[in-house]
Amino acid sequence: MRTKSIKKNRINVVTLGCSKNVYDSEVLMGQLRANNKDVVHEEEGNVVVINTCGFIANAKEESVNTILEYVQKKEEGLVDKVFVTGCLSERYKPDLQKEIPNVDQYFGTTELPSLLKALGADYKHELIGERLTTTPKNYAYLKIAEGCDRPCSFCAIPIMRGKHRSTPIEELVIESEKLAANGVKELILIAQDLTYYGLDLYKKRELATLLKALVKVEGIEWIRLHYAFPTGFPMEVLEVMRNEPKICNYIDIPLQHISDSILKSMRRGTTQEKTTKLLKEFREAVPEMAIRTTLIVGYPGETEEDFQTLKQWVKDMRFERLGCFTYSHEENTHAYLLDDDVPEDVKMDRANEIMELQSQISWELNQQKIGKTFRVLIDRKEGEYYVGRTEFDSPDVDNEVLINAEEGYLRTGEFFMINITDASDFDLYGEVVKQ
Repeated sequence: MRTKSIKKNRINVVTLGCSKNVYDSEVLMGQLRANNKDVVHEEEGNVVVINTCGFIANAKEESVNTILEYVQKKEEGLVDKVFVTGCLSERYKPDLQKEIPNVDQYFGTTELPSLLKALGADYKHELIGERLTTTPKNYAYLKIAEGCDRPCSFCAIPIMRGKHRSTPIEELVIESEKLAANGVKELILIAQDLTYYGLDLYKKRELATLLKALVKVEGIEWIRLHYAFPTGFPMEVLEVMRNEPKICNYIDIPLQHISDSILKSMRRGTTQEKTTKLLKEFREAVPEMAIRTTLIVGYPGETEEDFQTLKQWVKDMRFERLGCFTYSHEENTHAYLLDDDVPEDVKMDRANEIMELQSQISWELNQQKIGKTFRVLIDRKEGEYYVGRTEFDSPDVDNEVLINAEEGYLRTGEFFMINITDASDFDLYGEVVKQ
């Protein structure tokens, strides 16, 4: 017997995957709200839109499981309709339609107008920068480009997101002004590749020009750079970072590996020597910069010698922030033609070794912060602590600063000067400096 549906005519948007997907869900929700639709994010609703990730095996599995979960709810009469969008749907639509036919409709990454139509809404072109943000009020992601032109052998993003397309500077300024008006103080710039920004629109790399425009937006106090590419990095960005207080001394630059043979097979267009030189130039230009990177271990053909080269390089470079992933063998990528010859247990062991090494480096760097005072943005209150971040830390992936809530009230979304009193490998503890 069919049970009564909950939250009639309410659209629940469920987001999986990266910050780019978060942004896309926010744009979808902004469009729905502008069409006077009742829309929520990951709450109860009788119509469900699942924004999927299709990047690597774990993410695909999570996306498929989430689709199956909501299809089951549909069969039980708990929801009326299930729509699927995002990267998994873009990449595997025919397979999904065949394997999970009880989804009402599948949409790719570029089919927002069609998805809106299926939800009884019209796509409104005039809504530049109109989003329903799902992040804490004080920060928001700003997607400055879509797609990627890089030929990396392991990556399926160009298959799912298409070629690189920059958003014009004036549109990004309008969007930033609207975010600032809603209380956003920190912009986190995202794209598949920040360093390519502007080449398609302006025929040259214009990330530095964009930054100079964004720092003029009133109310924005921090601007953070995520997902830079090491090849062709526009060095004038470092000068802007050094001279503009609003640009955080922070960069996320996924380097993936350092062994020359692996870098060549990955089609990264660089070498160990060039990468090390680039990072040295970063440090010289902005000595206080926190560098975050991500690495892949277990890539096809990665020998023990390749891994030891990578491990020694991580020791030498002493990155402030580092994440490590095991290689995922993805269909229709260039690396899929190679033999996925590193056993899963070896991949895991190597990833764990890198993260253990990084944990020690992070602990040592954090110990040096004890006794120093930092400007900290408070994100939330959690249990007995207020949780904040310095300019050297991005949300969800980096260090957090914990301040005992018993010491006094701290308003979320405000900045405070915090003296660091203690530190672990990935957390700092501090006290408010009384004014």
